[in-house]
Amino acid sequence: MKRGDRLMVPEAEFRSYYGRPVLKRPVWKVPDVPAYLYLGGLAGASSTMALCADLTGRRRLARSGRLAAAVGATASVGALIHDLGRPARFLNMLRVLKPTSPLSVGSWILAPFSALSGAGAASEITGRLPALGRAAATTAGVIAPAMTTYTAVLLADTAVPGWHAAYRELPFLFAGSAVSSAGAVGMLAAPAESGPARRMAVAGAALEFAAGRSMHQRTGLVGEVYRQGRAGAAWRAARVLTGLGAGAALFAGRSRPAVIVSGLCLTAGAVATRYAIFEAGRASVSDPRYTVVPQRDRLDARR
Repeated sequence: MKRGDRLMVPEAEFRSYYGRPVLKRPVWKVPDVPAYLYLGGLAGASSTMALCADLTGRRRLARSGRLAAAVGATASVGALIHDLGRPARFLNMLRVLKPTSPLSVGSWILAPFSALSGAGAASEITGRLPALGRAAATTAGVIAPAMTTYTAVLLADTAVPGWHAAYRELPFLFAGSAVSSAGAVGMLAAPAESGPARRMAVAGAALEFAAGRSMHQRTGLVGEVYRQGRAGAAWRAARVLTGLGAGAALFAGRSRPAVIVSGLCLTAGAVATRYAIFEAGRASVSDPRYTVVPQRDRLDARR
């Protein structure tokens, strides 16, 4: 069309039949699912921290990691069951292992990890069966990377545009957030051995920032949902809190107040990150543009 020509046909508007969204809004509830996402990541990264601390002779840090892993995994299962409505629904998810389903595989990661981390923590607290308790905690530490990231794969495998468009970055973002929040727990619970925990916190925050930046640059139109509304506010709060927490961890040294501030900021930042991602996915379903435009772009790219 030449400059000055009058547009005879109005610009196309993205509408769906009867004003309904193209996709159904996820029925998962708040705070159940954001809590499930945060606690699962915390549990997995804490288990890894405990395993590394055990191998390097840092007993208090290992104990803190085992307890955090058990509490996080148990609370994560509780949040999931509360969202499902009754325990039988969670048990039904374990009836079949379907390798092509992230939900099925995730259930089979969550259940044994929770049992093993619980056994390791019970042995740590009671002092009974130390060899078996250490073996259970070690096995949980081996499973932990999958525990830390499977929820990201689960979200990205859905048709929800805000999650599916970020399928490359979400596992790294979840892993970074989980590692920084586990480092926060280590700093707060084992101050005498907090050096490795501080380094974990900084490294996790750096990975989270890098993954988030890449996600914003690559997701294009769909990335708007991470900058608008509740999701945008939570995302910005998470960036500020995580940045403050990582900065305090980097320069805290042996200052106990700085360590406490760092740990609290990193924990709050990790919670806000999970809520922002959850809310962005729900927001992306409500506007048909985020479903239709990327599909057309992919179709045009194949021609």
